[in-house]
Amino acid sequence: MGDDTLFAQVLDPRNRPDPYPLYGRLRETPVSRQADGSFVVSTHAAVRSLIFDPRLSSEDLPPSRRPPTGNPLRDWILNPIRNRVVNAHRPLIFRDPPDHDTLRDFVMKEFTIARVRESHAKVARLVDTLIDACRGRDTVCLVDDLSYPLPVAVICELLGVPEADEAQFHAWAIRLATALEPDARHDEAGRREITATFDAISDYMRRLIREKRRRPADDMLSGLAARGGQGRPAMGDIDLISTAILLLVAGHETTVNLITNGMLTLLRHPDELERLKVDPARAPRVIEEMLRYEPPVHFRTRKALGAIDVAGVTIPAGSPVILLFASASRDPARFADADRFDPDRRDNQHFGFGGGLHYCAGAPLARIEAEIALVPHSPSKSLILLSGSQYFRYKSWC
Repeated sequence: MGDDTLFAQVLDPRNRPDPYPLYGRLRETPVSRQADGSFVVSTHAAVRSLIFDPRLSSEDLPPSRRPPTGNPLRDWILNPIRNRVVNAHRPLIFRDPPDHDTLRDFVMKEFTIARVRESHAKVARLVDTLIDACRGRDTVCLVDDLSYPLPVAVICELLGVPEADEAQFHAWAIRLATALEPDARHDEAGRREITATFDAISDYMRRLIREKRRRPADDMLSGLAARGGQGRPAMGDIDLISTAILLLVAGHETTVNLITNGMLTLLRHPDELERLKVDPARAPRVIEEMLRYEPPVHFRTRKALGAIDVAGVTIPAGSPVILLFASASRDPARFADADRFDPDRRDNQHFGFGGGLHYCAGAPLARIEAEIALVPHSPSKSLILLSGSQYFRYKSWC
């Protein structure tokens, strides 16, 4: 295979456990045109130069297109209307200014630091409960037993989703997260399943929003659904639904990856694992280096609205662009000994939570969840303490 297929090789499941050698080859040409016509941006300097560029659009999702059902009323009237509504009200990470800025402002007014800090005790209790449930088991699956259930419970509580519905939200989040994969956009069967999942969660959210307006509580969804000036909703219902779905999926999936990648990284670096056990105060710098070294999100896609010159290459208008954050965060031109896990690294300006206008709104919460899951906050109630116990030496991760 040639260099114009390197990103396709990155997406190959066989290379996903360690894509970093491919990233190194991509960085030899900071902006490289791939065989499918997309442009991959792989160095720190090139990514940084583009994340604030208004000529690079986030509105790159293919148009919603519901499959034919054989029902003329649905196929000719209802589904085209629904498609137009969905296309006009994408989640904010797929919107450009000014719509993006307006929606993000609403979210940030509710996603306050105070609210995130209040989640600390809840997260600690959840971690205790989940770890206790693992004791005496023949097999422990880090993902199924902790990394997935913890963030979905936290984000559901923040949104105000009833605890009884968390399992359903878990299933929806897993399915919708695949919609962010580039190959999922061209998989017709997968798109149909994603559309069905989106419709199901939208119907659920619509009912929950009505309930929040009747009986508001101290949660984010109640705040977002509150009436604005002159009795009108502060945010339109369709945008509110898409925003709530985004908070569920993005706030869930990134934290799952951060905790799982973080524990795997520590197991592969036992000296750092032991240092963290002895000195839990190192946790913030350890987690920051995890975000650089094994980030929860490796790339995001964009679309060029006009011709863009970067790193000696002209990206033509209309071209798909892939910002390869994980490669940029391992760029030796920006980070000394970039492929070494070093929590004592200084000036760690990574792209672990993306960057620019779309920097992850839930980053503070994700950091708190990862720190509590990994670092001791009570006797024997953290992953790193259990990792060195007899229990974990003789049992196995799935």
